[in-house]
Amino acid sequence: MKWTPHPRRRARVAALACAALLGGLVSVPAQAAETHRTGRLTDLVNPFIGTQNEGNTYPGASVPFGMVQLSPDTGHNTGYDYKDTRIRGFSAVHLSGVGCGLGGDLPTLPTTGEVTETDYARYAAEFRHDDESARPGYYRVALKSYGGITAELTAGRRTGHQRYTFPATDKANVLLNAGQSLHKTDSTTVEILDARTVRTAITGHGFCQGTRPYTLYTVTRFDRPFTAYGTWRDGTVTAGSKSSTGTGRNGAYLRFDATRDRTVEATTAVSYVDADGARRNLRAESGGFDRTARAADAAWERRLEGVRTQGGGETLRRTFYSSLYRSFLAPNIGSDVDGRYTGWDQKIHRARGFDYYQNWSLWDTYRTQAQLLGLLAPHEARDMALSVLRVDAEGGWLPKWGYGTVETNIMTGDPVTPYLTNAYHQGLLTGHEEEAYRALKKNADGVPPADSPAVGREANAEYIKGGYAPYIADWIHKKPGDSDFDHGPSATLEYALSDAMLARMARELGHHADAARYAKRAQNYRNVFDPSTGFFRARDAGGAFTGPADPAKSVGFHEGTAWQYQWLVPQDLSGMVSLIGGKDAANKRLDSFFAYDKLLKDPAGTARKVWVNGPYDYYNADKYNPQNEPDTIAPYTYLSTGRPWQTTDVVHAALTLFTDSPSGMTGNDDLGTMSAWMVLSAIGVYPVQPGADAWGLSTPLFDRVDLRLDRRWYPHGRFTITAPGTSGHDRYIRSVRLNGSPYGKTYVRTEDIRRGRALSFGVGSAPSHWGTSASAAPPAVN
Repeated sequence: MKWTPHPRRRARVAALACAALLGGLVSVPAQAAETHRTGRLTDLVNPFIGTQNEGNTYPGASVPFGMVQLSPDTGHNTGYDYKDTRIRGFSAVHLSGVGCGLGGDLPTLPTTGEVTETDYARYAAEFRHDDESARPGYYRVALKSYGGITAELTAGRRTGHQRYTFPATDKANVLLNAGQSLHKTDSTTVEILDARTVRTAITGHGFCQGTRPYTLYTVTRFDRPFTAYGTWRDGTVTAGSKSSTGTGRNGAYLRFDATRDRTVEATTAVSYVDADGARRNLRAESGGFDRTARAADAAWERRLEGVRTQGGGETLRRTFYSSLYRSFLAPNIGSDVDGRYTGWDQKIHRARGFDYYQNWSLWDTYRTQAQLLGLLAPHEARDMALSVLRVDAEGGWLPKWGYGTVETNIMTGDPVTPYLTNAYHQGLLTGHEEEAYRALKKNADGVPPADSPAVGREANAEYIKGGYAPYIADWIHKKPGDSDFDHGPSATLEYALSDAMLARMARELGHHADAARYAKRAQNYRNVFDPSTGFFRARDAGGAFTGPADPAKSVGFHEGTAWQYQWLVPQDLSGMVSLIGGKDAANKRLDSFFAYDKLLKDPAGTARKVWVNGPYDYYNADKYNPQNEPDTIAPYTYLSTGRPWQTTDVVHAALTLFTDSPSGMTGNDDLGTMSAWMVLSAIGVYPVQPGADAWGLSTPLFDRVDLRLDRRWYPHGRFTITAPGTSGHDRYIRSVRLNGSPYGKTYVRTEDIRRGRALSFGVGSAPSHWGTSASAAPPAVN
């Protein structure tokens, strides 16, 4: 098709609008963040971003991929909400951006006076944001209640460290609440072992819907003896008691004389294995508060130094590095210092030659964060992929959404397949390729048995037989969690995507018959396409299309509508485009989807007033929803329809939703998924075929980005992306060079990054012919 540029007037309007857009991005005032004075990248991070408007992040202390995330809980179901004014406790476990209550184990709070209340909603302490601060690995707040107490938090890999400065009093207390968490607690035990040490075991379950229970073990060691102690059970406080076990509120208080020495330090170690594991973890990380805080800061600085940027305003850099920070918060180390961990068979195992990780929000992370970690943290990403394989080996099936030692079955489709095939393409499964393939083949061709807690591809039998997952409105859930039968059309699209990625892996490993079979199944997306509406649509068990014909009111799409899911065919975009009438029809639909005419006049306003309708507002919409995962790939569809400049327009507009403020997230962060989207889109290289190895190109926000890469996976140790003069006005790609040579494709391969050194963008104020030919688009995965 002959390339047709924008009219000049339209280009000028767009340039002026985006200049205002990016100008705003560098002028938003920081809230609760330190300014960049020392040159350290940790100074640029604002942990409060996303703590308001259901971003569901946490501001507390952790280290990269740490087991402990010591952070305040204010009464929000996922932990901390910036609008709240009372802190119930500083608990040991949190997940960044989850949508349901999870973690919040062992909330600990300093108080003074007699202990009379046992419900943390009643004894919670008041605080104000003007006396609260945070940076990576450290949090501080002055509590206004109880005569004024300053609380400081830091963390090691498996420990949380607290320092409390009390007013002068002989009744300074530290409350350890074992019986209240963000999830349901089934039973808890608290034991005072000696004059400095308290041990707990907390068994609970939860997260959106019921799951099998898991147990977290903790040991807390104080830096000096307490002068008195006691326990509580339900509403009864018993002074001098050393232990308590219960199914409701349950905890212990420790009292200190703070008339002279007003500071009390405590270190809490956790383990998902047993009390001995917590004790060993404590012994390994008992270096004191200040030393631990320095080590945490150094660990974060090393991690953030993996990406060095030049250009861009101060607020853009704060927003960017805050997103990079959140991208490294999970998955989390699950093995103790001695290598032991609890597997999904609920038995104790030992990791040999790798660290065992847990917490798998795979429906989210397979699209962005997995690729970013494979690029910037390949050693850890390798261990994470091996950990997923251990879930299959020990638990009998690959995970879907795993928390700690259990499967939650939250979300739908088959996210583990693109997660592991991506690890394969990034070289993370060397020596384990056939092991991974066997697990993926079992997952792709079967359904977990009734006695397995996993649902896997729940609708797989119907999908394989009939070519689609049926939508069954009154489906009775046989296991806790979500069901693919409730989300037939979106499950079909997700299965087909996974089949395509597995087909390619099978072919490369020499399993040609399997490859052909999976490649054929990858075309099953066509079976939920309704020619009468021109959109994907639910089909019932008899094969009839069902639900409203209006794609904005469609049924069966998980957290979205047919409008949002229409672009989730990255394995065969050219085939999908043909279904809806070719490139012209696809571009017309894309322009409507993104409200493109409005976007050109007011990018930021369109993003906030047209695209975003509010937290968890996923349905009854015909527009792009940048808050949620099904749409993360959508802006890059223009790379396959001959209009790559429009990808830049949409991506840059969506990037304005990330700001340096508590409400500066587009929605739930989902364990770093949305943060990773921001990082990748801002540097101009985005995984447009999750589970394969194609990275789509758009104009970076920075003049220069230096990626420091692990030489074990990336021989040159560095990959540089440059776009001199990039700005809101000069944002269109005029030319691209890969390793100094002209490059006309709209994507690069993982191998180009692995073996390459530099990707250079020439930018200007108007679109060009770059990337507009049919051969420039990412090819189908086959």
